[in-house]
Amino acid sequence: MVSGLLAYTFYRNITVFLVMLPVGSVVGIAAERQTRMARRKRALSGQFKESMMILAGLFSAGYSVENALAASIRELTTLYGSDGLITREFESMVQWMRMNRTVEQALDDFAQRSGLEEIRSFSEVFSVAKRSSGDLGSIMRHTAEVIRDRMQVQEEIVTMTASRRFEQKIMNLIPFFIVFYIDGASPGFFDQMYETGAGRFMMTICLVVYLISYVAARKILEIEI
Repeated sequence: MVSGLLAYTFYRNITVFLVMLPVGSVVGIAAERQTRMARRKRALSGQFKESMMILAGLFSAGYSVENALAASIRELTTLYGSDGLITREFESMVQWMRMNRTVEQALDDFAQRSGLEEIRSFSEVFSVAKRSSGDLGSIMRHTAEVIRDRMQVQEEIVTMTASRRFEQKIMNLIPFFIVFYIDGASPGFFDQMYETGAGRFMMTICLVVYLISYVAARKILEIEI
């Protein structure tokens, strides 16, 4: 649909549309993959925060690391279901330990696959604390607090930029509305832009400028914490 809209607005040529279609499909799939990955990371971060609180409570009750991980799966299943992201990850770590792998190795593998900085940092601190007999419960609670504060700041940023995001979506559609309005009010007004070499060249420049503006607007509103 996007390829068809761009081809019609800037070229009105079926050949251009056929060229744009595979390119648009590849870009669309990549964009959707990034969107789903970002959504997954947000969900995993929130679930990891809750798992830290659960583990902290189990450590306070006298559980060992291995037993605490196994016991936490029941509570995580209640919270997020057996298909929850963090539930599956904890089950995977328990399986690793049953295969005579250390909890540090299992946690490091989880941290690398998650793509989350807080989990990678926690994995490093956990390894050091376990070797030096540190207070693991305190580390868990501190990690949960850091993630909670980070999520709160991220939510505040999203709230503060909500109106700007809406404005961005409106501005993305304005060029198409202008072209369709003028074309409907004055049929043939844009014929020179679609039927001559100079016109096609100008429309290509307009398309490039539009795409650059679209990407730049998205980058400006993507504020990472």
